[in-house]
Amino acid sequence: MTQLALELPDDIFSALRLPPAEFAREMRIAAAVQWYAERRISQEKAAEIADQSRVQFIDELRQRKVPAIQLSEEQLDSELADD
Repeated sequence: MTQLALELPDDIFSALRLPPAEFAREMRIAAAVQWYAERRISQEKAAEIADQSRVQFIDELRQRKVPAIQLSEEQLDSELADD
Protein backbone atom coordinates (compact mmCIF):
# COMPACT_ATOMS: atom_id res chain seq x y z
CA MET A 1 0.00 0.00 0.00
CA THR A 2 1.25 3.47 -0.85
CA GLN A 3 1.58 6.01 1.92
CA LEU A 4 1.08 9.71 1.36
CA ALA A 5 2.55 12.38 3.60
CA LEU A 6 0.89 15.79 3.90
CA GLU A 7 2.19 18.88 5.60
CA LEU A 8 -0.60 20.68 7.43
CA PRO A 9 -0.58 23.66 9.77
CA ASP A 10 -0.47 22.60 13.42
CA ASP A 11 -3.62 24.54 14.26
CA ILE A 12 -5.76 22.65 11.73
CA PHE A 13 -6.34 19.84 14.22
CA SER A 14 -7.54 22.16 16.95
CA ALA A 15 -9.75 24.05 14.48
CA LEU A 16 -11.58 20.84 13.61
CA ARG A 17 -11.20 19.43 17.13
CA LEU A 18 -9.80 16.19 15.79
CA PRO A 19 -6.61 14.35 16.64
CA PRO A 20 -4.32 13.71 13.64
CA ALA A 21 -5.40 10.07 13.13
CA GLU A 22 -9.10 10.98 13.16
CA PHE A 23 -8.42 13.94 10.85
CA ALA A 24 -6.72 11.60 8.34
CA ARG A 25 -9.68 9.19 8.54
CA GLU A 26 -12.12 12.04 7.96
CA MET A 27 -10.08 13.27 4.98
CA ARG A 28 -10.26 9.82 3.36
CA ILE A 29 -14.02 9.64 3.82
CA ALA A 30 -14.62 13.22 2.67
CA ALA A 31 -12.51 12.70 -0.45
CA ALA A 32 -14.25 9.42 -1.27
CA VAL A 33 -17.70 10.99 -0.84
CA GLN A 34 -16.76 14.01 -2.96
CA TRP A 35 -15.23 11.97 -5.79
CA TYR A 36 -18.23 9.63 -5.77
CA ALA A 37 -20.64 12.59 -5.86
CA GLU A 38 -18.69 13.95 -8.85
CA ARG A 39 -19.06 10.51 -10.52
CA ARG A 40 -15.29 10.21 -10.80
CA ILE A 41 -15.16 6.87 -8.97
CA SER A 42 -17.48 3.96 -8.37
CA GLN A 43 -19.24 3.25 -5.11
CA GLU A 44 -17.00 0.22 -4.62
CA LYS A 45 -13.80 2.24 -5.15
CA ALA A 46 -15.09 5.03 -2.91
CA ALA A 47 -15.76 2.56 -0.09
CA GLU A 48 -12.23 1.21 -0.54
CA ILE A 49 -10.72 4.71 -0.37
CA ALA A 50 -12.80 5.49 2.71
CA ASP A 51 -11.63 2.21 4.27
CA GLN A 52 -15.24 1.19 4.84
CA SER A 53 -17.51 -1.62 3.78
CA ARG A 54 -19.92 -0.75 1.01
CA VAL A 55 -22.81 -0.74 3.50
CA GLN A 56 -20.89 1.66 5.77
CA PHE A 57 -20.12 3.91 2.80
CA ILE A 58 -23.75 3.97 1.69
CA ASP A 59 -24.69 4.99 5.24
CA GLU A 60 -22.01 7.71 5.08
CA LEU A 61 -23.58 8.98 1.85
CA ARG A 62 -27.00 9.05 3.54
CA GLN A 63 -25.63 11.02 6.50
CA ARG A 64 -24.03 13.53 4.13
CA LYS A 65 -27.17 13.71 1.96
CA VAL A 66 -25.42 12.41 -1.16
CA PRO A 67 -27.52 10.13 -3.39
CA ALA A 68 -26.27 6.54 -3.28
CA ILE A 69 -27.73 5.75 -6.70
CA GLN A 70 -26.35 7.75 -9.57
CA LEU A 71 -28.71 7.43 -12.49
CA SER A 72 -29.67 10.24 -14.79
CA GLU A 73 -33.36 10.78 -15.47
CA GLU A 74 -32.89 9.22 -18.92
CA GLN A 75 -31.14 6.16 -17.46
CA LEU A 76 -33.89 5.73 -14.90
CA ASP A 77 -36.58 6.00 -17.59
CA SER A 78 -34.72 3.39 -19.64
CA GLU A 79 -34.40 1.05 -16.66
CA LEU A 80 -38.09 1.36 -15.88
CA ALA A 81 -39.10 0.86 -19.51
CA ASP A 82 -37.11 -2.39 -19.68
CA ASP A 83 -39.30 -3.98 -17.00
